[in-house]
Amino acid sequence: MNIINILIGWQVLSVLLLVILGIISWMYFDKRYKKSETKVPSGYIWTDEISIDPTSGKRERVYYNPDTGERFYKEE
Repeated sequence: MNIINILIGWQVLSVLLLVILGIISWMYFDKRYKKSETKVPSGYIWTDEISIDPTSGKRERVYYNPDTGERFYKEE
């Protein structure tokens, strides 16, 4: 009887950890394109590139940082 309780407890703990991991992953999923900044950070230069966000249909101007290679998208 004791081994059955241990196995059931292990399965419940595994499911609980999986749910917690899923919630944490959902909260932090792909935040790199969802920047809340409205001002272009210093060091970024204006480019001619304009992209259209496929989910919202909004136009976004692309700014480029030549030192780090990072890109910043600002809604127009």
